[in-house]
Amino acid sequence: MFYIHHKSCISPQQTFAAINMELLNDTTDNKLRAIEPSYEGIPSGILRRMGKAVRMGVGAALPLIRNNTEPISGIIIGTANGGMEDCIKFLNQIIDYDEGMLTPGNFVQSTPNAIAAQLGLLSNNRGYNITHVHRGLSFENAMLDAVMMLKEYPGNNYLLGGVDEISSYNYNIEWLGGWYKKEPVSVNQLYETNSAGSIAGEGAAMFLVNATQSNALAAVKDIRILHTSDENIIAGQLKSFIDKNITQSEKIDLLLTGENGDNRLSKYYDAVENLIGNSISIARFKHMTGEYTSASAIAVWLACHMITGQSIPKHMLKYEVKQQPCKRILIYNNYKGHQHSFILIDKAD
Repeated sequence: MFYIHHKSCISPQQTFAAINMELLNDTTDNKLRAIEPSYEGIPSGILRRMGKAVRMGVGAALPLIRNNTEPISGIIIGTANGGMEDCIKFLNQIIDYDEGMLTPGNFVQSTPNAIAAQLGLLSNNRGYNITHVHRGLSFENAMLDAVMMLKEYPGNNYLLGGVDEISSYNYNIEWLGGWYKKEPVSVNQLYETNSAGSIAGEGAAMFLVNATQSNALAAVKDIRILHTSDENIIAGQLKSFIDKNITQSEKIDLLLTGENGDNRLSKYYDAVENLIGNSISIARFKHMTGEYTSASAIAVWLACHMITGQSIPKHMLKYEVKQQPCKRILIYNNYKGHQHSFILIDKAD
């Protein structure tokens, strides 16, 4: 498929600059808000006009772009909402100013492709520039785009990422729809709650990818996405996915799931875990990120972090076979019980 050479992540946990996976930050009002850095690489005049999603995406990506010695051929971003908060601000201005003279800043920053566009402008990149907006499969579709581009242009490098923010508009809609918990929940108790809904999250994860194995952090071996609400179909698709990618002499070291504390979705994770069996360690990540549409991007960042020799934090583990280096990680995520994905990450060597 392709290789990941550099990674960067802004999330509600200590994943940027001084990384500390053992420290676990808790929610505020059932929201896990991203810890934003000072964004020293973004000019102040541009920074103050950026919405949060754009800030996080650009802030996570610029270190990869500027520290890379090879030219970047394109920018591929997955996001379900982009700068939704700026979109609502612009729509409110239409009412406040009675459709008169409106400031264009909020409108420009509100479109989903604003993140990729700003990155192209700031890095003077005139190459392939695209944003995938597919709700809970936005990042996975961006990954598939990177696969196709690297098959066609195997010598190229691409910036690949997933970004989403907590906007008040989206949060209220999802809360009314029953997708966030009504009662206050600590991240330490998220998986013990037997109720509908999860906690809101946000973040940005960026990767520099190409088709070259040398000096890579990890390899993305395969991706599969599907739409269904039948857990038996999920189990069947997982078996097919494993049979295709894992030989009898190989094994998966870790199953990393997007379990989010919503008891309506437990049947999908149970089906996957039952198929995997008790010979593979199981970890979860959404107590660290919260639930949002492109959270799987941070799951890939976490998989790369663990594959490069970092230990798995105890708070992530649901079931541990034995402590061992992770060389192959299977990620399973689902969004609202309808959009599902499997991602297989291998050690690059």
